[in-house]
Amino acid sequence: MKRVFMFPGQGSQYVGMGKEFYDAMPECRAVYELANEVTGLDVAALCFEENEKLNITEYTQICMLTTEAAVYTALKERGIEPDVTAGLSLGEYGALIASGAMDMRDAFSVVRKRGIYMQEAYPVGGAMSAILGLDAEMIAEICEKTAGESGKVVSVANYNCPGQIVITGEASAVESAGAACKEAGAKRVVPLKVSGPFHSALLADAGEKLGEALEDVEIRPIRVPYLTNVTADYVREAKDVKGYLVRQVSSSVRWQQTIERLIADGADEFVEIGPGRSLSGFMKKINSDVISCNIDTMEDFKKYVDR
Repeated sequence: MKRVFMFPGQGSQYVGMGKEFYDAMPECRAVYELANEVTGLDVAALCFEENEKLNITEYTQICMLTTEAAVYTALKERGIEPDVTAGLSLGEYGALIASGAMDMRDAFSVVRKRGIYMQEAYPVGGAMSAILGLDAEMIAEICEKTAGESGKVVSVANYNCPGQIVITGEASAVESAGAACKEAGAKRVVPLKVSGPFHSALLADAGEKLGEALEDVEIRPIRVPYLTNVTADYVREAKDVKGYLVRQVSSSVRWQQTIERLIADGADEFVEIGPGRSLSGFMKKINSDVISCNIDTMEDFKKYVDR
């Protein structure tokens, strides 16, 4: 069996995520304490206590990654590791930790900055919408046509799974493209509650700043193979990691293509590590023949470990 650890991105966060692991396992508590030390934030409080910051990008990203890293650490301590790994958007940093390419301390430092840069890059006037039930190529064509006619930015942000594509860009262009998708036969167009036009050209400045933040970060040899969102392909050389992370901020997330590549290469068990069930839900639509599960709660964890 070829096991994939997959790490979710923003949108899966919720108050209380990871608390069971924090309370029950010293090794998980140490992960949160490391995040606190690196960022100067009380990450545990942000994750566990009711607050408005958890859904603000600059805080969401470090909270999500810390929780993912804690759950991964609990599995690793019990000798359970992946054969290959991938993560959706922010989740790619969880994959980098699992691959051995990035130290957890460095990942926390970089993601804290990434969240701030992405939050600041385009503070108002951006939007994202999920397009349900329309062919991906048609959506991309509509975005290209809308951008050309309006002179504004709109493009595909996420290829999540068949029938679910996310578009991103300037609010008016996203609205126009969404209306055109509806006319073309989309079942639904769902505006997303996000604080910026993520994975669009409007985030290029954030990518440049991230590149500067990555200059002093050591990328170690890739121990466990991992795939990047940018190409849906393996990153084979440590020297290429930083460039992909910079591009990823403003590039489309090719998640469906990533999963299809992994299945083609023989992966047959997919384990979602961290909050929510979004990636497990996508798996059912991409390929329901492979095994998929998520580890979000202590019950999930025990069920998986005790199989």
